[in-house]
Amino acid sequence: MSSTESSGRAADKSPRQQVDRLLVGLRWRRLEEPLGFIKVLQWLFAIFAFGSCGSYSGETGAMVRCNNEAKDVSSIIVLFGYPFRLHRVQYEMPLCDDDSTSKTMHLMGDFSAPAEFFVTLGIFSFFYTMAALVLYLRFHKLYTENKRFPLVDFCVTVSFTFFWLVAAAAWGKGLMDVKGATRPSSLTAAMSVCHGEEAVCSPGATPSMGLANISVLFGFINFFLWAGNCWFVFKETPWHGQGQDQGQGSSQESAAEQGAVEKQ
Repeated sequence: MSSTESSGRAADKSPRQQVDRLLVGLRWRRLEEPLGFIKVLQWLFAIFAFGSCGSYSGETGAMVRCNNEAKDVSSIIVLFGYPFRLHRVQYEMPLCDDDSTSKTMHLMGDFSAPAEFFVTLGIFSFFYTMAALVLYLRFHKLYTENKRFPLVDFCVTVSFTFFWLVAAAAWGKGLMDVKGATRPSSLTAAMSVCHGEEAVCSPGATPSMGLANISVLFGFINFFLWAGNCWFVFKETPWHGQGQDQGQGSSQESAAEQGAVEKQ
């Protein structure tokens, strides 16, 4: 019994010891430096960006009142959301004739490309900044001694900066198109029953786009964070040291030339 209990305790302690060693090895003070602090902000705002866009859902609608007394007032409610393939969203348009009751209609437009690119970029940013934080906090000595890591980090940071600018601008334009396609007035304009004299159509409530608007804002915040971090990552690369060495060398040469001129 004692041997089994001791082996069980050893098995329980080994994972805990590994976790404790990992936590002890983390240099949390690195987060007070600009490079570490900005990476934490990048990690957080990446979550905010793809979370606010990917979780959005809204509804639009309209009211159709047939002039025929046999028909009641029909309320149309259309639900839509990410990834904003509106051409696949169906709703039933009521008909005011006596032969048929309704006709299946679809919203107009497919805005999934900018929305999915925006969310995918946010997910990749989330995983990269998390891996970069682990490397920076746990293996900072390896990060500073091996000059390849700062170079790779700088190239990736510049790439993410460009992609965030493109993604935020594209999703902002796509969101404007989504608003136009889901506007209740656009819904009534697409229904043929609203163009005749047999029915009176009135638009319903305008969809709430607050969460989608915030996602665009988070996209541009991510762009500014990655753009600002380019300088701090560049300072860790050998290119920054070479520029300083060349500047010091040129200043020393100019000082030596001035001294030689003064002696003459």
